[in-house]
Amino acid sequence: MAEHIRVELVWSPQAGDVQHRWLDLPAGATIESALRGCADFTLPLATARIGIWGRMRPLDTPLRERDRIEVYRPLTVDPKEARRLRYATRGERIVSRHRPKAGG
Repeated sequence: MAEHIRVELVWSPQAGDVQHRWLDLPAGATIESALRGCADFTLPLATARIGIWGRMRPLDTPLRERDRIEVYRPLTVDPKEARRLRYATRGERIVSRHRPKAGG
């Protein structure tokens, strides 16, 4: 077993700002010890939602080599509402590859 592992930490303290750090940790480290050991990470752990590779995990989850720790912040706007607001601002119909414009 390796004495150290390397994991990736990704979080977004505010909209449009994504932080990324590689951490070298002792083998057997948990999510909580990784977050507490990263000086740049200042978000409160009590309210944070945390996952590894897109799956929610508790703070006592042991880490493995090359894990990606992701810290999720709550959405400030419902995605559907944001789409409606963009439509109201632009005045155009929203086109996606799943629902093309009629007649086009």
